[in-house]
Amino acid sequence: MLCDADIPVSWRARPRTFVALMSLYESNHVRFQRLAGDPARLTGTLISRIAGDCVLQLAVLENMPYTSTLSLTYLLPVAQQVPTATAPERLPDLRLRAYHDARLLEVEMPQPTGRRGRPDPRAAERELQHRWARNMMLNKWLEYCAERGHRFMAAALD
Repeated sequence: MLCDADIPVSWRARPRTFVALMSLYESNHVRFQRLAGDPARLTGTLISRIAGDCVLQLAVLENMPYTSTLSLTYLLPVAQQVPTATAPERLPDLRLRAYHDARLLEVEMPQPTGRRGRPDPRAAERELQHRWARNMMLNKWLEYCAERGHRFMAAALD
């Protein structure tokens, strides 16, 4: 007897392909919503503090009708040996782009360029791999933050 689970499905994505990358962006959006809610409704700077972990900061850099640009970072305490450093270290310091209508969230990075600032046509495959790695890191970090208990439920702290 034939079971529908035995039939190969053409839409299933292989890892590190464009289709899989879009699925990863969708997963990033779902995980982000657990931490902060709908990115389209966020404003200002939000802070999440929990015992035993670093301060997590989310800042809305730009809010447009269909996209938002966000900054997500840990604020690490400054080492005592550095007397001139006053601001906390920001690590990782990720710039994110949320696509509201598509419900996608990606790590935003500058476009790769060849010599003299022209696009490098050979960079497309490398860029796909770099995007995969950056967004997989974001996905795991968002899951880690949620497991630690981080939430951005407080009002914006402009």
